[in-house]
Amino acid sequence: MLDTDVLVAALRSDAGASRQILLAALAGRFELLLSVPLILEYEAVLTRPEHLAASETTSRDVSDLLDGLAAVAKPVTLAFRWRPELSDPNEDMVLETTINGQAHAIVTFNERDFKAVAAAFGCRVMRPGEFLRAILKVAN
Repeated sequence: MLDTDVLVAALRSDAGASRQILLAALAGRFELLLSVPLILEYEAVLTRPEHLAASETTSRDVSDLLDGLAAVAKPVTLAFRWRPELSDPNEDMVLETTINGQAHAIVTFNERDFKAVAAAFGCRVMRPGEFLRAILKVAN
């Protein structure tokens, strides 16, 4: 499960773990979960003018990227709503996709908001660098 902040970092820098995770997701190296509300959130955030300018991308580029992610992701239907669980209500859709999709991990820079709640559902919270090391280890 990728939090929106990881995709923002992936678009804004080609040098970090977030970009490598995005490429690994597109290559199907791990099972990415997506729900309709989450992909809409990704689109809303990634097409903000400040992110488009910083990443030197267009709305069309973002749309193409999200189409690519949707093509390889496991779709998650939100059978149960888990709100409010987090201090930041904007993160609830990430948690709902995580729980409904039975994700093993949430990859985020925002450990503080997710850690306690995710643990209650048997899910790890990992920073991008930690997750990248884990998927590289599995691949070898």
